Amino acid sequence: MNADYKKLRQSLESGKYAPVYLIDGEEPYYLDDLTTFFEEKILTPAERDFNLMVLYGKDATWADVVNACRRFPMFAQRQVVILKDASLLKDFNELAGYLENPSPTTVFLIENRFKKADGRSKVVKLAKEKGFYFTSDKIKDELVPQWVQTYGTEIGFHIGERESELLATSLGSDLQRIANEIEKVRINVPDEKALTTDLIQKYIGISREYNIFEFPEALTKNEMDKFYRMLAYFTANPKSAPMPLVIGSFYNHFNRLYQANFLRNKAEKDIAAALGTYPGKVREIMAQSQRWPLQRVEYCIMLLGKYSTMAVGIKSNADGSELLKEMIGKMIA
Repeated sequence: MNADYKKLRQSLESGKYAPVYLIDGEEPYYLDDLTTFFEEKILTPAERDFNLMVLYGKDATWADVVNACRRFPMFAQRQVVILKDASLLKDFNELAGYLENPSPTTVFLIENRFKKADGRSKVVKLAKEKGFYFTSDKIKDELVPQWVQTYGTEIGFHIGERESELLATSLGSDLQRIANEIEKVRINVPDEKALTTDLIQKYIGISREYNIFEFPEALTKNEMDKFYRMLAYFTANPKSAPMPLVIGSFYNHFNRLYQANFLRNKAEKDIAAALGTYPGKVREIMAQSQRWPLQRVEYCIMLLGKYSTMAVGIKSNADGSELLKEMIGKMIA
């Protein structure tokens, strides 16, 4: 989870509110969550009737916003003013005059959705000085599986590596969509403590047949019919398997095989801890490491390093599907 977001959220939940907050960026998940907190958590339901004001940049003027912030709360200790879509507000920089001396009884949220505010502006500088400034950056595709697992930990619902890869591959980097789909499963099976591939298939509708997490396993298990079916599907549907995710999946797998070569005399539980997996998976990994000699594993890891740079356009203009076929061809050869 975003560390800055976590820090800001903890500050809000402590009830110690700053006079001004500026949130911006391209990832709407965190912006929506924070805005909802301002709308629903700071004031009681009775206080909201008179002390919650939501303005929109395309409709309001800077004077409307300042006048709302300068109002005194009614029958409450504080009021909340939210400016949504602040990037559409004409004369946005005129808000600096208010931020220089903000009202102590107003909690003012400026939401600058889908873009970053100009860091050189006085508004941004004053927001940092007087309160909080948070940017919600778009998450990189290869980091989505890790985000999914962390999100599961946060909500008390275990999501394993295999399941997080499956969600990331199928749902992309839309964090709100991923969170909604996970919540759908929890609503249907409230007593379950962990997300399984069967639950994903049943309640989210994602098939595990074409899962990039199992793609490298099919190769090293010598399940070549399955492997070639997956390769054909991924090359025909490149959006279902972006090269960074494929490379990450292969790297994690081959890295485990590499480590397994040096763990043969260890106890199963110690191997599982070293490889970051569960004991039931150890025998499978050790068997695959026997079939794939250390020299071949090292060669594949070297290939992954080479193609990870080519996938971002360094020394290559080929698309993801062509790079994938080329890389796999060299692994098999």
